[in-house]
Amino acid sequence: MNKLLTISPSPHQHTDDSVRKIMYRVLLALVPALIWSVIYFGMDAVRVTLLAVLSCVAFEYLIQRFVMKVQTTVTDGSAALTGLLLAFNVPSNLPWWIILMGSFFAIAIAKLSFGGLGGNIFNPALVGRVFLLISFPAHMTTWPVSRMAETDAVTAATPLGILKGGVLSGRPLQELSGNLPGIDNLLLGNMGGSLGEISAALLILGGIYLLWKKIITWQIPVSILLTMAVYAGIFWLINPEKYIDPLFHILAGGAILGAIYMATDMVTSPMTGKAQLIYGIGIGIITMTIRLFGAYPEGVSFAILIMNGFTPLLNSMIKPKRFGGKQP
Repeated sequence: MNKLLTISPSPHQHTDDSVRKIMYRVLLALVPALIWSVIYFGMDAVRVTLLAVLSCVAFEYLIQRFVMKVQTTVTDGSAALTGLLLAFNVPSNLPWWIILMGSFFAIAIAKLSFGGLGGNIFNPALVGRVFLLISFPAHMTTWPVSRMAETDAVTAATPLGILKGGVLSGRPLQELSGNLPGIDNLLLGNMGGSLGEISAALLILGGIYLLWKKIITWQIPVSILLTMAVYAGIFWLINPEKYIDPLFHILAGGAILGAIYMATDMVTSPMTGKAQLIYGIGIGIITMTIRLFGAYPEGVSFAILIMNGFTPLLNSMIKPKRFGGKQP
């Protein structure tokens, strides 16, 4: 009997990854885009980022320490990442008190009310962003002009805002083309938008780093962007005078930021590759439906939050194959 094998509980495979390492690697991936936003928007970008990050960390510490009375987790980097992603989703001229409200809503309501990291159903940064958009629509849709833009204007509409406004007014796409940025400006452009909308190329570079480090998988970002491209491409082929080309939709707005950095959140996204593909396709469809037919020019945030709600269902329906068992 002494020679019987002792089987330890799972998991049986271990890596040197930890929550802290993962969070800080995602933060590192966002640094190039953050630097570019500071170059474009100046100290306002620094102000928004510092306020969002520090307030998210502070709210998490205070609530865990004095309300929940549990061990604080602010050093794992998740609160700082929530703050940075929130900053990337708001205008750089947003008043300080609105930023604090968004941080509180993201941490207290969307994260800690569910028990903290690992228990939250919805992406905290996006919940904070949508709360601010609904509560303060004027502030959240007033976009400052880049310091590098050759204009005397103070504010400017986003490319998606220009497109939506033109379509609603019945203006043909050809008439709007002079006001829309080209592909080069969409990658690194002089245009209105949030901190995370003006650096698509650097966001993609950070995404490649995350793929290399195996922090994210390809299924979610590829399925989102490919679905958006197919959806937009169908309408573009049907009526190119009314609908713009797919590449514009992929590079404009928050598609890249959402697909790479927020839809891939490990807590709120499905576990298996097949479920991730379905999840990503759903986000792409909802995003383009809102962009083309909804009241808002952008739909990424809403699409990700809606599909976050389907994640438990996808996980229960599409389960990984058990060792030694048959795939259902």
